[in-house]
Amino acid sequence: MRHLLEVDDLSTTELGDILDLGGAATVPRSLDGLGMALLFEKPSARTRNSMEMAVVQLGGHPLTIRPDEVGLDTRETVEDVTRTLCCYHAAIGARVFEHSKLERMTAVSSVPVVNMLSDEAHPLQALADLLTMANEFGGVAGLAGRTVAYIGDANNVARSLSLGAGMLGMSVRIATPVGFEFSEADIARIIATGTDFAASNDPFEAVAGASVVYTDVWTSMGQEDEAAQRRELFAGFTVNDELMNAAASDAIFLHCLPAHRGEEVSDSVLEGAQSRVWAQAENRMHAARGALVWLMEQR
Repeated sequence: MRHLLEVDDLSTTELGDILDLGGAATVPRSLDGLGMALLFEKPSARTRNSMEMAVVQLGGHPLTIRPDEVGLDTRETVEDVTRTLCCYHAAIGARVFEHSKLERMTAVSSVPVVNMLSDEAHPLQALADLLTMANEFGGVAGLAGRTVAYIGDANNVARSLSLGAGMLGMSVRIATPVGFEFSEADIARIIATGTDFAASNDPFEAVAGASVVYTDVWTSMGQEDEAAQRRELFAGFTVNDELMNAAASDAIFLHCLPAHRGEEVSDSVLEGAQSRVWAQAENRMHAARGALVWLMEQR
């Protein structure tokens, strides 16, 4: 039984296979007549819509479950909820706070478990990011040797992006404010994929010559009390026209959304000619579909 909790749960070949499936014009109806439970502890726009539609496109029935309907570790244990859902569904997706809940799910699940976001990882977002880049730069093979620059908080999105990009032969540059860097363990994990990786506190150093400039919100869900302080600490890390001009001439801009215009990205960049954020958002559905087809093939 295979699960998808983080990008490096896959081999490089498997990652490429999923991206190929995500980009395919036709795919097998791998969930025909089957259900998939989509369990949300955190609200979502892109994740719910992309996952529900991916399941429908594969012939399945998505069932979205609100946190109050199951109450992980309050109404029932994670393990009991997981075992129950396995009675009805061919796969389980979960969008949670603590990554450990996903690990507990996989320990007892008899069906594939997909991480739809946790505090440590966002693999489905990384798959969509890589698919967007591949579409832009001549396929998966065209990504090798290119550089992706991430500007902002070294969060779950940055971690999954760095792992996936490195696995496909991309160089990864990340610029964060002091105190918001990857941990030593994170860096070791990224480098273990063979990634050409560099970290700094200078956005212009990170984006120099980059083919992809990426950012995310400065304050994620669950960090709202830190918002004012983070706006001060992240001053100078806005992706604006000046910063984009320091990247490669054919560079594209990516953002996992939602965007706080005027904070992590200027409106002119988000709406500019280099922005691919809406194609990237659409690719959440295509990448999820590819991942689900692949997981069903591994059963």
